[in-house]
Amino acid sequence: MPTTLQERPEAGEGAVVRYAYKASLVGSAHQFELTGDGLAWRIAGRSGVWDYTDISAVKLSYRPVSMQQQRFRADIDNAKGGRIAILSTTWQTATLVAPQGHLYRDFIVELHRRMQAAGSTARLVGGLGSKTYTAALAVLAWLAVAMFGLLVMALMTSNWMGALFLLGFAALFTWQVGGFVTRNRPRRYSFDQLPDALLPSRIAIKRNET
Repeated sequence: MPTTLQERPEAGEGAVVRYAYKASLVGSAHQFELTGDGLAWRIAGRSGVWDYTDISAVKLSYRPVSMQQQRFRADIDNAKGGRIAILSTTWQTATLVAPQGHLYRDFIVELHRRMQAAGSTARLVGGLGSKTYTAALAVLAWLAVAMFGLLVMALMTSNWMGALFLLGFAALFTWQVGGFVTRNRPRRYSFDQLPDALLPSRIAIKRNET
């Protein structure tokens, strides 16, 4: 089910909503604020404030990494050519990338609400680009055919261990890569209906908090 903006209690227009994350162990955190003047940001010593009507595009995507499967990203473009990225995870130690699902989700939903209230005409898109997505599907199809051929050969030669290995690998591959491709289907969305597949799920957030 898509996220509906009306499901969230409206924050006061003057209330400041903050979000921050560390993109790496080196350097300071990327800091963002939703203010009455617009989206304020501070990244690597640079800072600025973008009026909500100056935001020309928002792109949401699902970007898992080996250290954190529940990782999401929002790319925000300014009409003057600037771009900033907001991630749902933060580096804490050399071996720990921690999720910030509830904070990220609330910040992104509130950003859309304020953009809509300001009369924004920004382009709202989700997932991969059409060409990238088509190429990913072609690679997946090629891998599926190749894996099926190996499985048939293993069965014909009574190589049961090899067949079980291929089945297990196929299941793992489908779970990880299939989920990435399914979530990142190219789409357009509206301010009233944000794509749940491209935001941290409420179930996963509750599980991490308990």
